[in-house]
Amino acid sequence: MVANIKEFDKIVPTLKPGGEVVLANGDWNNVELVFKANGSAAKPITLRAEEPGKVFITGQSNLRLSGEHLVVSGLVFKDGYTPTSEVISFRTSKKDLANHSRVTNTVIDDFNNPERFNSDTWVAIYGKNNRFDRNSLLNKRNRGVTLAVKMNTEASRENEHIIEYNYFGPRQILGSNGGETLRIGTSHYSRKFSNTVVRKNFFDRVNGEHEIVSNKSCGNTYQDNVFFESQGTLTMRHGHYTLVENNYFLGNRKPNTGGIRIINENQTVKNNYLYGLTGHRFRGALVIMNGVPNGPINRYDPVVDSRMDGNIVIDSDYIQLCAGSDEERSATPIGSSMHDNIMMSKTNLNPFTVYDDISGISFQGNILNDEARVPINAGFSKVPYAITKNKHGLLVPSQSLTDKIAFGDIKLPVTREDTGASFYSKNHTEASFTGGNTIVVNAGTNTLLDALEQSQPGDTLVLKNGAKYLLTKNAFIRHPITIKAKKGKKAKILSEKASFFTIENGGALALDNLWIDGAESPDLAGNNVVSTSRYSMTHNYSLAVRNCKVTGLDVNHSFDFLKVYMGTFADSIEIVDTEMTNITGSVLALDKETEDLGIYNVENVLIKNSTFTDVKGTVANIYRGGTDESTFGPMVTVTGSEFVNIGHGKRNKSGASLAFHGVQRLNVSDSRWAKSAPLDLHLTNGEPITVISDILMKDTGKIRANSNKYQANDVIYK
Repeated sequence: MVANIKEFDKIVPTLKPGGEVVLANGDWNNVELVFKANGSAAKPITLRAEEPGKVFITGQSNLRLSGEHLVVSGLVFKDGYTPTSEVISFRTSKKDLANHSRVTNTVIDDFNNPERFNSDTWVAIYGKNNRFDRNSLLNKRNRGVTLAVKMNTEASRENEHIIEYNYFGPRQILGSNGGETLRIGTSHYSRKFSNTVVRKNFFDRVNGEHEIVSNKSCGNTYQDNVFFESQGTLTMRHGHYTLVENNYFLGNRKPNTGGIRIINENQTVKNNYLYGLTGHRFRGALVIMNGVPNGPINRYDPVVDSRMDGNIVIDSDYIQLCAGSDEERSATPIGSSMHDNIMMSKTNLNPFTVYDDISGISFQGNILNDEARVPINAGFSKVPYAITKNKHGLLVPSQSLTDKIAFGDIKLPVTREDTGASFYSKNHTEASFTGGNTIVVNAGTNTLLDALEQSQPGDTLVLKNGAKYLLTKNAFIRHPITIKAKKGKKAKILSEKASFFTIENGGALALDNLWIDGAESPDLAGNNVVSTSRYSMTHNYSLAVRNCKVTGLDVNHSFDFLKVYMGTFADSIEIVDTEMTNITGSVLALDKETEDLGIYNVENVLIKNSTFTDVKGTVANIYRGGTDESTFGPMVTVTGSEFVNIGHGKRNKSGASLAFHGVQRLNVSDSRWAKSAPLDLHLTNGEPITVISDILMKDTGKIRANSNKYQANDVIYK
C-alpha cells in the first residue's frame, strides 16, 4: 500500500513477479505514475486502486507503463489533464514498451486540456500482445484520438492487441479534424500489419468527427461492436485485409449517423446490421470509395478485391458507390462485390448514389423493397417492404429473407451495461435547458444578475411582464440557463457593460419573450449582447433566442448581437419569431476561424420567422475554410424571414446581408429582402447541398455564388 507519489516511486523498482502496488483511496493530484516492472504470465505485477473507483488521478497527471505482464486496474482519471501528449501510455520511453500487459476496469472522464485544439491522446497502446478491456472513456472534448494503437517502431507492429468490452461514452462534435474515437496506425505505417482485434465494445454517441473508427493499418478485425446514435462511420482509411463483421449500427434517425466506409484492398464487410442511419456522402450506411491512382501513402488507395456482403440495412438513407470521385480520386473499385445484402427502407426510395463507373463491383443476390430504385438491373430483386420488431427489440426483415443470406439471430452482440468499468455510471447526459427549478426574478438593478449567480444547471429565470432589468456588471453564463417572461408583454433587459451576457465554458443560454435594448450600453465600439468566453472553450454551447425584440444596438459602431472567439464552438444557434432593429454590427458573427484548417464556430444555425431591419453588418456571417473533409457542418436553415436595409455598413467586409463560406448544408426559403446587400455563397470542399427556394429580393443585389474545384453540385434554385 502506498499513500503518495514518493512512496509509489520508491516501491515500484522493488516489485517482483506476483507483486502488487496498491494506491490508497483518495485524490492523487499532479502525479506522473511510472509503472516499470517485469512480471510473468503466471505471476503478473499489478497496480491497482485500494477500492475500484475510489482512487482519483487529478490535476496534471498521467500513467506510463513498460515491461512484461503488468496489470493496471480500478483508477479514475478526472478533473485534470495530461502534462504530456498521452494520459495512459503503454511505454515509459521510446525504447521501453509494455508487452503482454493489461489495463482494465479503469476510467478516463472529461480529462481534457483546457485549450480545445491542443491535441492529446487518452490511451496510447504500444508494444505487443496487450489488452485494453472493460474500461470507460467518456467526454473527451479537446482535439486528439481517444484511443490509439501506435506502430511507429517495429516493436509495436504485428502486435496482436485485444481491445474489448470497453465503453466509449459520449464525445461532442469537435468541429475539426482530430476527433476520432479509435485509431489503429497512421498513414506513415498503414501498409504494415497491426493485427489488432476490436470486439464487443459499445460506442455511445461518439460524434467527434466523421471517422468514429479510423483504421490505418493492415490485418485488423472489428467484430461484435455496437455503435449507438453516433455521427460518423467505421472507416477503413488506410491499410488492407480488414475484417468488419457482425457490428450493429443503431442510428435511430439521428442526424449524420453513418455506417461503414471501404477504402483500400482486400477489405471484408459482412453480416453487419445497420438501422436508422441518415448520414450522406462519406457518412452513408454503406460506402465504397474511389481512390487515387498510384497516390502517396497518405491519400486514398483504390478499392481492390473487397467484399460488402450479407449485410442488413433497415430504414437508412444512403448507400454510396465510388464516393469521393473527382479529378484526383479517379480510380474506381475493381474486383469487388456487393452480394446478398438486404436493404429495406421507405425513408429514401432512391438510396443508391453512383458517382463513377461501378463495373468493377459485382452485384448479386441483393434484396430491396418494391418501391426502391437501384443503379443497375442485374443483381437485385424486389420484395414488399415488411419489417417487424423481433424478440430482442430490433427491427428486422422476415426470417425467410435473413435465412437466404445466412445472417443468424439478429440481436446485439453486447449491451451498454456489458461494457466499461463495473463501478462507473453509463447513464450520461449533458446538462440541458430543462430539468431545473423555476425562479421568479423581481425587476430592478442586478436582480437578474443575483438570480444568475444563485442558479443551477437547467433552471428557468422568469422575469415579470413589462418590467425592466438593468445589469451594471458582467453577467456570466456558466451552465445551461433559460431567461424568459411568460406569454404577454416582454420584460426589458438593459446593460451598462460592453457585453450583456458572456457564455463561459459549460454555459448555454436561452432567451424567450424578452426585449433586449442597447440604450444603456457604454459608448464604445465593439459592444455585444451575447459573447463567448475570450478563452478556448472545451464544452460546446447552445444559444436560443425565441420571441424576442432587440433594439438600439447603435450607441457606437460594430455593436454585434453575438460575438464569438476562436476556440469556441456552438452545437446550435437559433433565432425564432424575433425582431431585431438598429444594429451597427452583425447579428451572428461566426467567422473567427479563418486559418482555413477546416475549423469552424457552429454546427447548426436556424433563423426562422424573424425580421431584421437596419443592420449595418451581416445577419449571419458563417465561415468554414480549408479543404478538410472530416466534419459535417456547418448546417444552416433560413426560412420565413425578412431582411430590410441589411449589410450596407462601411465596416461590413463581406459586403453581404448574409455570408456563407464553406457551409455544408444550406437551405434558404420563403424569405424576403429589401434594400439590402446581396446574399453571398462560397461553396468549398465536400459535396455541399445548397437550396434557395421561394425568395423575393427587391432593390437588393443579385445572389453571389462562387465555388472551387471541390464543389460537386451547383446551387439549387426553386
